[in-house]
Amino acid sequence: MSGIGKRALLAAAMATPALAQGSWPNRPIRFVSPFAPGGPQEVPARIIAEHLSQRLGQAVVIDSRPGAGSAVGTQYVARETDGHTFLITTTSFATLPAILKDPGFDAFADLVPVTLISESSLLLACRSDAPFADFAALLAAAKARPGRISVASAGIGSSTHLAMALLMNRAGIELLHVPYRGVTQSLTALLAGDIDIWTGDPSIPAAQLQEGRLRPLAVTTAARSPALPGVPAIGEAVPGYAVPFWFALLGGKATPPEAVAVLMREMAPLRAPDSALARRMAGLGATLLLTGPEALTARLRQEVPQWRQVAAAAGITPE
Repeated sequence: MSGIGKRALLAAAMATPALAQGSWPNRPIRFVSPFAPGGPQEVPARIIAEHLSQRLGQAVVIDSRPGAGSAVGTQYVARETDGHTFLITTTSFATLPAILKDPGFDAFADLVPVTLISESSLLLACRSDAPFADFAALLAAAKARPGRISVASAGIGSSTHLAMALLMNRAGIELLHVPYRGVTQSLTALLAGDIDIWTGDPSIPAAQLQEGRLRPLAVTTAARSPALPGVPAIGEAVPGYAVPFWFALLGGKATPPEAVAVLMREMAPLRAPDSALARRMAGLGATLLLTGPEALTARLRQEVPQWRQVAAAAGITPE
C-alpha cells in the first residue's frame, strides 16, 4: 500500500469514532406537549425548538397530544423508542401518579430526565372587597371559621387543588374546596363572587390585579417571587410549604445519553440573561433554570412521593 493510501486509511479510522459520537440527532426531533395547543408550556417549547433547529440542523417540531390530564401525551413519549421524541411538561408530571391508579407510565423508569426549564409561583388572590386584607388575615379567618372560606381549583387532583391541600395540611386549616374545569372558569367564579379565594398562574389575572379588582395574598413558594416582590410567600408563614410551578423536558426511555449531553450543550446559550428564553420567562415571572438531568431527577424524587402523601391526606382517591 502506498504512503498516500496508508495516510487515507489512518484518517478514515480516526474520523469514524467522531462520526459515531456525533450521530445524534439524525432525524427531526419532536417535543410532545401533553396539553391542548396554546398552553403556557408552549412558550418555552417554541423558543427552545427554534434555537435547537438552528444549532442542530434538524427540525424540532411541537406535537400536541392532550388528554387525561396530560397522561395521554406522557404515555406516548414513554412508549417511543426512536430516541428523538421528548416530553415538554409541567408539575403535572409529578402529580399524576398521585391521582391516577395507573397513569400508564413510571415516572422514574419510563422517561429520561433532561432538564428543568423554569419555575415560578402560583398565586393566591381574592376580590378587593374581601374581608381579609392579607394572607395572615386569611389564615386567621380560616382557623376561626373552618370549612367556611371557599377556594377554587382547576379540578380535582390538579396542581392548584394539591397546592391548597398541602396548605391546609401544613397550616392546620380547613378550606372549602370548589373544583372547576380550569383556571379561567375559576377566575370567572371569583370575580362573580361565587368563591372567596382563587389560585393559579399569576399571569392569568394580571389585568384584574392591575385594575385593583383583585388583591394578591401570597405566592405558593418558600421565598418571594422576583415578579411579585411585594407579595409574601406562603413559606414565610407556613414552615415547610413550597409549591413551585415548573416546566421540564424529558425523553423516552430509549433516549441515548448522547442526546441529553447534546441538548444541554446546545441549550447552554439560552441560560444567558439576555437570551430570548430568559427574557420571555422573566416577563412571565418565571426563573430560568436549564440545570440538567440531576436537578430534575432530584425534584421528581422529592415531589412524586410528596404528592401521593398529600392526595391521601386530602382524601383524593386515585381513579
